[in-house]
Amino acid sequence: MPPHAIGFDRARYIELQSQQIAARRQTIGGKLYLEMGGKLFDDMHASRVLPGFTPDNKIAMLQQLVDEIEIVVVINAKNLQAKKFRSDLGIPYEDEALRLIDVFRERGFLVENVVLTQLDENNPVARAFRTRLERLGLKVSRHRTIKGYPADTRTVVSKAGFGRNDNIETSRDLVIVTAPGAGSGKLATCLSQIYHDHQRGIQSGYAKFETFPIWDLPINHPVNLAYEAATADLDDVSLIDPFHLAAYGVQAVSYNRDAEVFPLLKVLLDEISGSCPYQSPTDMGVNMVGSCISDDVVCREAATQEIIRRYYKALVAERRDELDSTISDRIALLMSKVGVSGTDRAVVPPALEVARRTKGPASAAQLADGTIVTGKTTPLLGCSAAMLLNALKVLAGIDDEVQLLAPESIKPIQTLKTEHLGSRNPRLHTDEVLIALSVSADSSPYASRALAELKNLRGCEVHTTTILGSVDEGIFRNLGVNVTSEPVFQVKSLYRKR
Repeated sequence: MPPHAIGFDRARYIELQSQQIAARRQTIGGKLYLEMGGKLFDDMHASRVLPGFTPDNKIAMLQQLVDEIEIVVVINAKNLQAKKFRSDLGIPYEDEALRLIDVFRERGFLVENVVLTQLDENNPVARAFRTRLERLGLKVSRHRTIKGYPADTRTVVSKAGFGRNDNIETSRDLVIVTAPGAGSGKLATCLSQIYHDHQRGIQSGYAKFETFPIWDLPINHPVNLAYEAATADLDDVSLIDPFHLAAYGVQAVSYNRDAEVFPLLKVLLDEISGSCPYQSPTDMGVNMVGSCISDDVVCREAATQEIIRRYYKALVAERRDELDSTISDRIALLMSKVGVSGTDRAVVPPALEVARRTKGPASAAQLADGTIVTGKTTPLLGCSAAMLLNALKVLAGIDDEVQLLAPESIKPIQTLKTEHLGSRNPRLHTDEVLIALSVSADSSPYASRALAELKNLRGCEVHTTTILGSVDEGIFRNLGVNVTSEPVFQVKSLYRKR
């Protein structure tokens, strides 16, 4: 199967999801708080496991309702204190929140409110971020940690529970609640708002704009297992929705946190309106993803590869931070469910073979047409930089014997690094190679042709036999390359630059 085969119908998804949201609004009436499951913008995970799903699919659909929507951004204060990062972009949650607000506003969406959840007085990082947000002209609401949430529904649905939270002053009837990452408290924010609306005599309801897990796919479908791999650090587990099975006798896939909080949702809505419109967590979701898979084989393979990528990512994170193997072990179990191992990633065996043969760090890339290109470590170039140049030559149809960068053009850069900038490694990294290539493009037609092919690296796969430095990691991320590494440092040392 071609590496870039399409398995998801983007246009159909926009159409069906729009129809379902309109129908849910009509059923609920009044104000609707629509929790956004997963990322509203730049959903890289969905685009990897559902080829054809573009990172902006969700926001493109919501753009049709831009004048009716208000967006609220939720951040867990504990995640700020823990300095959590959005790994696919390499930025902390607080910066991601601001980036999202900018993106939403550029597209015409109303964004005025940020909510800090699980806030307590012993969190100076969250307090400082709150001050920063307010200075930027944003409204900041504080939501407290509620003792007994979600099991103690009597306390939660009271002045001592949701009643302690700030009410979020919104001006539109369709409120999208989103966050920089998982575990931010989006559902609790929606429920807290419904409580406050009820106290003020405002009719409101809740629904969830869901992506994963996909309720109408089997629980062990690779796409659902890839979701578990992506959230392995959160202890998220897919399960058969017990409430849906009891109510309808039909199996549907949900996950543990939705199932745990559903009794609270039901109690809250019962107290507000005398009845709950939902019989199960599956009912409260608006999720047409499963109906838009156009090629199940393609999506299965893409999701399987994502599980393997997540496995390598976990191994590297554990090695970097000297952690135990809890996360990688969980993902290894998921790999066993789909019957694969790490070497079932096409770029892994060739990278390992080059490393074995050269006795040095190596890398391999798989291009869009399936071609495998490798790179080895040389006195002039690191393996990732060498592989990058080799890949560009293949894409540009340039003979392998052609030197895109002459040794004499590399030496001044090496001198600058080692004699003036304090580096002990004279080899060029990917960023330095690309700068040198750009400088050469004015005088070399080969360099110019190679540089023009950079855009065609997007979506390609790369594996390296040693852990990447932050610079190379950032370059591959910016190029849109899916990169994994063996959990091995190139140099043994106690102190490492991040």
